[in-house]
Amino acid sequence: MGRRDDHHQLEEGCELMLDWRKLHKVATCGDDVVPVAVQDADTREMLILAYANEHALAEARRRGVCVLWSTSRRKLWIKGETSGDVLDLVEIRVNCEQNSLLYLVKPRRTGACHTRGPDGRTRRSCFYRALEGDA
Repeated sequence: MGRRDDHHQLEEGCELMLDWRKLHKVATCGDDVVPVAVQDADTREMLILAYANEHALAEARRRGVCVLWSTSRRKLWIKGETSGDVLDLVEIRVNCEQNSLLYLVKPRRTGACHTRGPDGRTRRSCFYRALEGDA
């Protein structure tokens, strides 16, 4: 299978292909980041799990939209900049140990994920698959 096929299988396939080394990759990428849970402010649905560095947090606060740090591309990720799926910030919360953030957002359109469903529309959340047998 080629790279495109692998990527398609990862995002659309039924096979469980968890990246068990993700935290190792983040820890060794050279960027100081914290995890960010991005949640719909109205429904409380979890939309995205990503990372932010100091610059991304400052930009999110300044712009009033979801801004993250891409650990794979090693650059600022302004959610919706290219797709139009902007997430307006309602509130930013920090956890008790000050090692992760929660962005409460309101999507301007219907989706938050970079993938599209069978109908061709942006998926509302990146968490669109459930493991079989789980309640």
